[in-house]
Amino acid sequence: MRSEKAKNVARLGMLFALAIALSFCESCLTPLLGLMPAMKLGLSNIVVMYALLYLSKRQALALVLLKALFALLTRGASAGFLSLCGGLVSWGVLCLLLLLPFSVTGYIFSVSGALAHNVGQLCGAAVLLSDRMALSYAPVLLAAGVAVGSLTWGVSRAVFPALGKTGLAGQRESRIHF
Repeated sequence: MRSEKAKNVARLGMLFALAIALSFCESCLTPLLGLMPAMKLGLSNIVVMYALLYLSKRQALALVLLKALFALLTRGASAGFLSLCGGLVSWGVLCLLLLLPFSVTGYIFSVSGALAHNVGQLCGAAVLLSDRMALSYAPVLLAAGVAVGSLTWGVSRAVFPALGKTGLAGQRESRIHF
């Protein structure tokens, strides 16, 4: 029992470190790709999807909360709040997709997570700024959500099966196939 708990804590710590490293990398890539500062590639969300699919909903939620706390500590209250809003909505939508009586594709799963993340951030921006300002930004963020979701699907499709072969995928088997 203790050993399993220690493994879970260590795995969560490694996943959090990976999410932070990916977030840093995408922050460096954003200006090089000519993207607006608020737009990111969503690479750190791959780590949350992985945790949700192969570990547990609780561990995936812990990653969402840790990522928001990290954004709060490093980029300020607005960034932390927007990260929390996007992460929670995305986590909720992905959990609902896993509850469906039928299986969805990895592409639908990834794009739905990215779109939900952007919707959550738009709702958070509406609270911080104004509804009108957030709505004016919506078409750009939703189009970006489809593109970013496609990117995260491609990366996940390459990485998740390889992780399964290494034994790092945890004990759960995913219903979503990439």
